[in-house]
Amino acid sequence: MKSLLSAFAALILLTVCSGYSEALDKKEIKLENGLTIIYVQRTGLPVVMASMLIKASPLYEPAQKPGVAYLTSAMLTEGTSTRIGLQISKETEFMGASLGASTNSDFTMISLSVLKKDAAKGFELFSDVVINPVFPESELIRKKRILKGSLLQREEDPSYVVEKRFMKELFGPQHPYGRLVSGSPDEIDRITRTDLQEYHRQKYRPDHALLSVVGDISHEELVALAKKYFSNWHAAGSDGIKKADAAIKPLASTKAILIDKKTTQASIILGHPGISRSNPDYYAVSVMNYILGGGGFASRLMDAVREKRGLTYGIYSHFNALKEPGAFSVEVQTKNESAEEVLGLIKSEIRRMRTEQVSDSELGDAKSFLTGSFPRRFETSGKIADFLVAARFYGLPEDYIRKYSSYINSVTKQDVLRVAQKYLFDANYVIVIAGDKAKMKLNDVQFFEDVK
Repeated sequence: MKSLLSAFAALILLTVCSGYSEALDKKEIKLENGLTIIYVQRTGLPVVMASMLIKASPLYEPAQKPGVAYLTSAMLTEGTSTRIGLQISKETEFMGASLGASTNSDFTMISLSVLKKDAAKGFELFSDVVINPVFPESELIRKKRILKGSLLQREEDPSYVVEKRFMKELFGPQHPYGRLVSGSPDEIDRITRTDLQEYHRQKYRPDHALLSVVGDISHEELVALAKKYFSNWHAAGSDGIKKADAAIKPLASTKAILIDKKTTQASIILGHPGISRSNPDYYAVSVMNYILGGGGFASRLMDAVREKRGLTYGIYSHFNALKEPGAFSVEVQTKNESAEEVLGLIKSEIRRMRTEQVSDSELGDAKSFLTGSFPRRFETSGKIADFLVAARFYGLPEDYIRKYSSYINSVTKQDVLRVAQKYLFDANYVIVIAGDKAKMKLNDVQFFEDVK
């Protein structure tokens, strides 16, 4: 009966994913200036969504100017050669549209949502902030003050503190993934308007960009808008910024750090180097991690630490698969007094994952969740627009949507054991704990105290 239900569920999923694949009847437009536009027409709602991915991030910024990619994107809507920031805000609000930009570890994304009737005005605003920002000094001072205040406020959150330190210790402060995407307060202070202007000149280029447009707009309408608002966008000279060396060094031993904070709970991260998104084992790792700690209440870590012993409200593991190899981490909060016990349980479950095959039910549940939740990634035109450019950036195959379920369902118990042994370490971790040192008994690992 169970196998019949599983087969039925798989049939439904195949139908759904095939439907999405057909619904995403992508067309591609290439402007003479090198801008690639990926287009999907959806006529259900009179809305147009556009997402532009720019190769501007810690991976593509000068090592001596951390945070310049983030601050450049944060300033795009604060003024252009034709509009002040307030005018951009008012025009966007008048249309009931949204326009914004954000930068993560791998890229910058600039997004527009606008009603079909206002598509031309929306594209005019969109192209203006992408191509013509002026980074007004007064707004830059204000933005930097707000950003530094936000970072200082976050220092009060133990979870933030341990995550920041974990990434720094795992990757090293010179690695693009080892520092804050936004830059630290001191680094932000060193960024000038000239730095933003130069970074924009070098990195905001049509040949460094991918634009996706999804919504109620015809091919002919899109071609006309793209040519009108983006064909005059040209690269200004050569790009003087090379992609950063993102090689991650293997850990020779466990590095353990205790940050003494007078809190009732200890915030803990344990981890080590992970994988990149292009790793062919990505799908097997996804299944393995779901069983270990990515599956919420269905995971082994949650069962061992919360359900059986009541030592936490939640514990999760995660492989942050980025353009370059990211981090594997386990994150948890527990009472100071139980910190060492929880660390021991985490290590025990990692060892068990590396030495024992998972059960049929664990494997089946992981596959069912991963495949069943997959269509939710395409529920809205905005999600589709973001996916289209990200998929191209990460080099996913053109038939990725249609074949995703088969990638997951082809994972075997032997595959799970193999990738666990390959990508989970049984020693040599980075461990960071923020908690009350006086209440913790940490005999298992030799910690040193962080005095900064």
